[in-house]
Amino acid sequence: MKEKVVLPITKDDIDVLYDGKYLNLYNMKFNTNPHYLVASRRKKDELIALKSKEEYKDLMADAVTCVLVIRTPGEEPRVYFEREFRYPVGRFLFGPPAGLIDPEDGKDGQDPRIAAAKREIREETGIIVKDSDTAYVATPLVYSSPGMTDESNAMVCVIVDLPDLSSLNLDEAEGSEVFGDYCLLTKDEAREFLKNGRDDVGLYYTIYTWAALLYFVYET
Repeated sequence: MKEKVVLPITKDDIDVLYDGKYLNLYNMKFNTNPHYLVASRRKKDELIALKSKEEYKDLMADAVTCVLVIRTPGEEPRVYFEREFRYPVGRFLFGPPAGLIDPEDGKDGQDPRIAAAKREIREETGIIVKDSDTAYVATPLVYSSPGMTDESNAMVCVIVDLPDLSSLNLDEAEGSEVFGDYCLLTKDEAREFLKNGRDDVGLYYTIYTWAALLYFVYET
């Protein structure tokens, strides 16, 4: 079967259907499909479909997802997850700290992904990542669901040493964010979550939770 040739599009081929603060909706008119709806964090000029091959290789992710590993005296390393209310599914879902990369992230010379991860961890957990802690980009950009959106996340691993867990809190929720509780998993417990495909109360979790569990078990 001969493959169809999908021609590049220009800004003139994209109609803005909704322009919001955090999410936008576009109709992209490709030659193979003149009515393709795409949701994006990006404004029209920054859509990934408009990027050249060279620009595509240097893309910055829209957001970060954090594999947050906590080490405390006398305990084996554990990975941090929290339950945040997710509006499209109407439930508190088990997941890692995450958030959008802000324009200010990285202006101090840090990698914007690392800066965003440290900020999100401070806002969502109360933990201040120290210079002596470890933070690195595990993978620079992965898509959420490229059949619906060009949204992407960088996965950032952060390993912190704490004297105890007294600094942990979920009190800094902003805007529409609503948090339930948090959970720390050992590697054996993380393997059980992976095997079951559900959290400890029986709910399914997100692909980024799955990725964070895998990374913690096999790469840290």
